[in-house]
Amino acid sequence: MEGGNLEAQIEALLNVEKQMRLNGDVAGTRKAVTEILQLCFEARAWKTLNDQIVLLSKRRGQLKQAVTAMVQQAMLYIDDTPDLETKIELIKTLNSVSAGKIYVEIERARLVKKLAKIKEGQGLIAEAADLMQEIAVETFGAMAKTEKIAFILEQVRLCLDRQDYVRAQILSRKISPRVFDADTKEKKKPKEGENVVEEPPAEIPSLLGLKRIYYELMIRYHSHSNDYLEMCRCYKAIYETPSVKEDPAQWIPAAVKTVNYYGGHSVDSFVE
Repeated sequence: MEGGNLEAQIEALLNVEKQMRLNGDVAGTRKAVTEILQLCFEARAWKTLNDQIVLLSKRRGQLKQAVTAMVQQAMLYIDDTPDLETKIELIKTLNSVSAGKIYVEIERARLVKKLAKIKEGQGLIAEAADLMQEIAVETFGAMAKTEKIAFILEQVRLCLDRQDYVRAQILSRKISPRVFDADTKEKKKPKEGENVVEEPPAEIPSLLGLKRIYYELMIRYHSHSNDYLEMCRCYKAIYETPSVKEDPAQWIPAAVKTVNYYGGHSVDSFVE
């Protein structure tokens, strides 16, 4: 279906899309662009898919809602790509289309995170860290708090992995430890009408899960400068986490390390 039949179907839908777009028909334009992408996906015409994403996004007066629908739909295809090269190409295409567009800033952040994960898997830690640092999620009004924190923690982790301790500290300061004391069961209704907070992806940890990740990263950071008092505070915060207190296998090591680091010692020789 890579040949004439696919091209003819796309051409017909492009004409429909043009008509809908020029008439300002949001639903019709959105339907046309997503159907074009679906045709390409079903035909496994990956190059055509990338080309159409770029073409449709650049059409004169293209509607924001159509671009958003297109990016969101194409993101669903990423895990179905046949190989790594095709996956990277699709991510990069979506990345370029979403760049500079506030209405798809969350999607772009998720795309960058996917690409950074691939780079890290290839051993390119510095490239992964640089990619992640391009995105300032703390300014994203519609991104869920837990997703923001998880993203920043990934930025911190990659900086620590590349031994960029100065940048790791700067990024970590974007997270106030007090945020972890919030009532995690409280569901706040949006106060500003225009900012409807999106649900975070299923893989994003809970606030208490992120608290532990945060303090474990801070332990890594403070261990670099042998700041035992700060390490003690981090272990104490982990110890005070409810899920840790319920599990002796977790709270006992945390408690012992809290006490030993308070005394200014490394505990590797103390605790098994």
